[in-house]
Amino acid sequence: MRNPRNDPKGPILIDFLFGRARVKLYSWASLVSQILIVVTGGAVRLTGSGLGCPTWPECEPGSITNVPELGIHGVIEFANRLLTFVLLLIALFTFVTVLRLPKNERLGYFWTSLVLGLGIVAQAVIGGITVLTGLNSWIVGAHFIVSGALIAVATVLVWHARNRPFEAVTKSFKAHLSLTYVVGILTVVIGVIVTGSGPHAGDADTPRNGLNSYLLVHVHSYPAYALLALVLLQIIYLVRLKQKVFSTLVLLAAIAAQGLIGLVQSWYGLPIALVALHMLGASVLLSLLTNQLLVYRVSK
Repeated sequence: MRNPRNDPKGPILIDFLFGRARVKLYSWASLVSQILIVVTGGAVRLTGSGLGCPTWPECEPGSITNVPELGIHGVIEFANRLLTFVLLLIALFTFVTVLRLPKNERLGYFWTSLVLGLGIVAQAVIGGITVLTGLNSWIVGAHFIVSGALIAVATVLVWHARNRPFEAVTKSFKAHLSLTYVVGILTVVIGVIVTGSGPHAGDADTPRNGLNSYLLVHVHSYPAYALLALVLLQIIYLVRLKQKVFSTLVLLAAIAAQGLIGLVQSWYGLPIALVALHMLGASVLLSLLTNQLLVYRVSK
């Protein structure tokens, strides 16, 4: 009888799944899946399926999965819950792969991969609290904010995996980048509050946060315009110094697209397709802003 320990297929499979070459793949998979779950979570809310599974951790009392009586809303909500396990699997594969690296190669990987795994567990708990509190808009907003933080962490992981060189800049430009990042985060956070005041609560009977949506939309636009101006100044600075501007141009395009989508969706009464696209854009924007902080380093 063959001894599994002597079977060469075992080590080959382990190297295939957790070899050094898989770090980049799992890093990108982490980032893409973190953005994807924001979109699918948005689909749950936008289709009114937030209570498609009316309890947690079970979907229905006595059943961990959705049952036919819950209809399409149960299917949508349960599918989003299943995606969490996909994220956990990716995080686990990433962490195991990182642990198999030599210690001198783990810099930038260990804590980011660990935080991603722990963050996914935290998100599952927050999701459960969201359901148990009847889709409280503030908790739903916190759910998105944590996702945004995990997208930023996954971006750091990808940046290390790409192993690209730094771009040297001055201290004043680095301070400008930090200000841009803060304004970008502020824009997204206010956008989350705006969402909590408007329609698409996730369930027809769910109350909103009670704030004035019309006023909040205008408040949301101010940091968005400031963000656009700050990024334009970045481009001017980089062009004058004859440095690479591609990543900043991509960021500028993302901000402009977000602004256009935001305007159009407000003009046409927040159609769910545009709201979903706006959520996707916010997720991508958080990743691009984080990347900007990583690309540029103060020259010595």
